[in-house]
Amino acid sequence: MTAPTASEDWTSANQRALMNELRALKSSLGGASPNECESETSPALDALGERFGLSPFERRIVLLCAGIELEGSFAAACASAPGSGGNAWPSFGLALAAFPDAHWSGLGHHAPLRYWRLVEVLGQGALVANRLQIDERILFFLTGVSQLDERLVRLFALPETSPIADWQVALLENLEAAWKSASGNEAPWPACQLCGPDGAAKRALASALAERLTIRLFCLSAMLLPTNLAELEAVHRLWEREAILQNAALFLDCDRAESTDASRDLAIERWIELSHTPLFVSTREPRRELERPMPIFEIRKPTSVEQRRAWQLAIGASAQGWNGQLDRLVSQFNFSTGAIRATASSLGEKTEANLWHACRLRARPRLEDLAQRISSSATWSDIVLPAPQLRTLQTISAQVCQRARVHEEWGFAEKSNRGLGLTALFAGPSGTGKTLAAEILANELELDLFRIDLSAVVSKYIGETEKNLRRVFDAAEDGGAVLLFDEADALFGKRSEVKDSHDRYANVEISYLLQRMEAYRGLAVLTTNMKDALDPAFLRRLRFVAQFPFPDQPQRAEIWRRIFPAKTPTDSLDFSRLSRLSISGGNIRSIALNAAFAAAAADEPVQMAHLLGAARSEYAKLEKPLTEAELGDWK
Repeated sequence: MTAPTASEDWTSANQRALMNELRALKSSLGGASPNECESETSPALDALGERFGLSPFERRIVLLCAGIELEGSFAAACASAPGSGGNAWPSFGLALAAFPDAHWSGLGHHAPLRYWRLVEVLGQGALVANRLQIDERILFFLTGVSQLDERLVRLFALPETSPIADWQVALLENLEAAWKSASGNEAPWPACQLCGPDGAAKRALASALAERLTIRLFCLSAMLLPTNLAELEAVHRLWEREAILQNAALFLDCDRAESTDASRDLAIERWIELSHTPLFVSTREPRRELERPMPIFEIRKPTSVEQRRAWQLAIGASAQGWNGQLDRLVSQFNFSTGAIRATASSLGEKTEANLWHACRLRARPRLEDLAQRISSSATWSDIVLPAPQLRTLQTISAQVCQRARVHEEWGFAEKSNRGLGLTALFAGPSGTGKTLAAEILANELELDLFRIDLSAVVSKYIGETEKNLRRVFDAAEDGGAVLLFDEADALFGKRSEVKDSHDRYANVEISYLLQRMEAYRGLAVLTTNMKDALDPAFLRRLRFVAQFPFPDQPQRAEIWRRIFPAKTPTDSLDFSRLSRLSISGGNIRSIALNAAFAAAAADEPVQMAHLLGAARSEYAKLEKPLTEAELGDWK
């Protein structure tokens, strides 16, 4: 027979003692002296009384209410007890009459029994006559069953555990020192603010500290907090009771709650102010000071050296020949140690190509909620530009590939992050290849391309534009995706004279975006149809400016030669004649595509006749006449 565990020994002993106390209490209801009958006390009930500061009278009321649930003969004992009025249930009237140490203060709203909802008062009649019922969670606690209150299950969860990185050990020591300095004080525990973008690292640190101090840690997303203050306070009181019962701390995750929702922000502040039990507040930026102490601990992302070491450990022996690839990974993807471990463990075959693809997939989800991801297979052969513009694009690509060497090995990043971001402006008329160039760069660099419409980001409300931009850059930082900001002139037009607070704040927004672009570890591309409308001060802070000209006739001829895929059947196309159409590359693509559909419908190869019909439709769409110089004898 297997020997019982320590937990089973405690549970059995507690249940035996609890039943003995119940029998003694039932006898006292019949007139026997409680002191003569109570020879053994329940450890769980003792713990409950100690943790919530129950007087002996309040402790008896809890036991009385538990008895009616656990002992079948308790109802009859209650009905015959003095002060019960013949009712077969516990009441304050019964307790006041039957227990010699009774006191009225135990009935108050702020006394432990009712404040912590250890017992519930049922009914609408006189307080002393109403039925008392023990809370289900408290009954489970007394019987030795450890489980989260059912009303909290959907809100609170245990965190996923992961080891902390070597460089975080010193930070853990500081957290522990702050934690221990608050223990034993009558003042509320400090709400330790864990600040920074690495949510996984913050959870890992909180979990590590909880393990050191042998306390349980639960997580709660601030997005789940009720914004109705009455509901919030009800949930909060249940949680505080749970934290006392389980010797638990809370990790309040506010990382995704930093928005313009004033009611959500108020709910977070109210929760923090009400809390007297151990609390971690996870936030990207420090929150404003409240009455409760809120010490700040900055949880930074691992450095490039630390990330490289984490990749080596996560990949294992196969990483020995990956030196160049690991440098490229660290330069491009700014992952936490937890994300590095998770990405490496998700791989089947650990190859360089699989790892790069896995990193792209991991960095993608946060940004997909804020921007449009553009999928394209465009290559250098798909774009026709003058030589200077092509050289600019190729220089951009080369700098992205070599930035690890220049920034890290050659020390430029040690001086300052400002100005290290790769930012380019593509200016020119619609259809001249600005978006296509961004697609080519993203494919060449094996990175995702996300399009952000600046006209949608800019808001008339003060502060909104800056917050919208911050969310985009914060989401993009981990993966260093290529960011394509369309219609840059929507935000960066020439700044007019400052006349009011809106003008001043517009300048703040511009400065904020410039600062984020200069520090962004990826490539940010801005497009505009009106370069002349941009502020020269803004242009000076860009690394690259490329003017995409309207294509001349030889360039248009070359675009026509490249526009049809190799699989498209064509017949007797005259590229010289087609090049006389004075249109941009974007219009050329529309004509080619519409002509292909017309040819397919006629079951023919694409011919000049199909292109003429498509050209007439395109010009009509543009509200532009086809001139004789463009048509010639092509009719």
